[in-house]
Amino acid sequence: MSDPEPCRMKRTEDPEEQRDLMEESEESEELSEVEEESEELSEVEEEHHVQPGGKPLSRSKTKQTFLKKRRAKKSTSCTQCGKSFTTKQSLERHMRNHTREKPHTCDQCGKSFSFKSELKIHMKIHSGEKPFSCDQCGKSFSQSSSLNVHMRIHTGEKPFSCDQCDKTFLRGSHLKTHLRVHTKEKPYSCSVCGKSFSQSQSLQTHQKIHTGVREHMCFVCEKTFITANSLKLHQRIHTGEKPYKCSHCDKRFSQYANLKTHERIHTGEKPLTCDQCGTSFSFKSELKRHMRIHTGERPYKCSHCDKRFSHISHQKRHESIHTGEKPHTCDQCGKSFSVKSELKIHMRIHTGERPFSCDQCGKSFSVKSELKIHMRIHTGEKTFTCHQCCKTFLRASELKTHLRVHMKEKLHSCSVCRKSFSSLQYLRGHEKMHTGVREYMCFECEKTFITANSLKQHQIIHTGEKPYKCSHCDKRFSQSGHLKTHEKVHTGEKPYKCSHCDKRFPHSSYLKTHERLHTGEKPYKCSHCDKRFSLSANLKTHERIHTGEKSYKCSHCDKRFPHSSYLKTHERIHTGEKPYKCSHCDKRFNLSSNLKRHERIHTGEKPHTCDQCRTSFSTKTHLKRHMKIHSVEKPQHHSLKSRKVVHLHVLSNKVSSV
Repeated sequence: MSDPEPCRMKRTEDPEEQRDLMEESEESEELSEVEEESEELSEVEEEHHVQPGGKPLSRSKTKQTFLKKRRAKKSTSCTQCGKSFTTKQSLERHMRNHTREKPHTCDQCGKSFSFKSELKIHMKIHSGEKPFSCDQCGKSFSQSSSLNVHMRIHTGEKPFSCDQCDKTFLRGSHLKTHLRVHTKEKPYSCSVCGKSFSQSQSLQTHQKIHTGVREHMCFVCEKTFITANSLKLHQRIHTGEKPYKCSHCDKRFSQYANLKTHERIHTGEKPLTCDQCGTSFSFKSELKRHMRIHTGERPYKCSHCDKRFSHISHQKRHESIHTGEKPHTCDQCGKSFSVKSELKIHMRIHTGERPFSCDQCGKSFSVKSELKIHMRIHTGEKTFTCHQCCKTFLRASELKTHLRVHMKEKLHSCSVCRKSFSSLQYLRGHEKMHTGVREYMCFECEKTFITANSLKQHQIIHTGEKPYKCSHCDKRFSQSGHLKTHEKVHTGEKPYKCSHCDKRFPHSSYLKTHERLHTGEKPYKCSHCDKRFSLSANLKTHERIHTGEKSYKCSHCDKRFPHSSYLKTHERIHTGEKPYKCSHCDKRFNLSSNLKRHERIHTGEKPHTCDQCRTSFSTKTHLKRHMKIHSVEKPQHHSLKSRKVVHLHVLSNKVSSV
């Protein structure tokens, strides 16, 4: 594609180039003055170097004497700034800086200039003359000084250094502008809105925002721009030109600023620091976004509701909730997303890509934020605190869900059974129970699950992975929730209190289960019979009676069990393990229920009371046996044991009568 011609209406050269050319023109005028002095000096030297009848004067003395006399004779000072000049013409030219007089006018576009040399440079814009070409990249320039400055890009030479921060620059004008960063000087103010700028050029560009003038047009796509430089950068889209190459990798850029920003990825440089908290950033946009945390600024407002956002991406994502628009579709499973980044993350499910790894335990994650949260497990950091009960959480979402416990808020209701949930995720998981959809399958045992998280937790059974270790003992857990529950055994913490009685529990699920004793609620119904249960685990165990499923096999014998707890209890017969020790004596038990029953011997506790005669018993079986006394007796149905009791009772009566 041929290079598109920029619009010629009031076209200006690159401002940096223009400034250098003007500096060069002033230097050439000063040079002409020096040359004029040199010519006169050579004439005087010929005349005075060898005087008749006297000693010849040295060349340096001749020069000093001449210049002293000449400058004393012709010295002329500016009445405005006090600057001195050797010729009247030089003073006149200088005075135009103060008077703003521009006697030299372009006959093509009418633009005026203070100096003839400036007009001469300007005329090359109309003629298109660029006689000076770069032998590295072929770029052409109208002045040799512009080519010299351009060559520094290739050589890497930056001769102008800042004495404040050691930063180096290609041009003197760049250094001059940069120094205003340190001095905080902004001498140029907008007459319309009062905004101040460190450069005159920046002010002029800004003022075009108020006037709406966009005088530079691209002839390829007819897009208009405020500045010639903006047009120049835009044209690289059409030409595909990317002159700036990264020194660390092969990536190329159309703008030098973009290259500079990119290189910070390699160097890790973070030159921008927050003056509120000291956090450093690589990019200005990152710092700007971060500052909104301190200021509370939320400039982006939803066009559908009054909600505001600190990031435009957050606003766009939110607005898709109103519109329902999901333009990004997965070509593997057809799932659609409102944001492209969400699709990118989703694709990692299909590819199995997990590019973010923990350097502590080697665990990998598909999303960087998940790794960041995971690292808090190792550091013990829990940054989100509940102001009601001082409980801390790894994630903000966990805190948000937890707060609903205090507010008793359940916003999401099932359309089938009307059951309410505190989070949308719980509702979606629940709804799959009605539909029967179990889309996640374990490839080891082919068991299916309703949610991906349930599958993930199940797979730990096969891998044997238990990444969560108790800080009080050596016990390890496959889930962080199980660890948290376990640690309350050590701390004795029981934050959840029953609203019907004073009983307290270490976990919300325990409280929920307990409260069903008071309410009589049994939400889990068997799909094979009409029996109902207060716990889903009890339902599952019960349903195995119908299915005959016994998934858990003893590793010591061939006996199988429908529940893992039954297997665990059974295996203690083989291992001889008795983990439950009496706190009153040294006796040990393999079941906690046996320990409880035994300890009542020491305490004398009799929790089971007869509602007929108020007699109390230490065990439920003793109460059950006692209740038969109150029931209507039917001798033909009595057991052998009960018949013996009756017989002994009759004998004792006969003996007493004798």
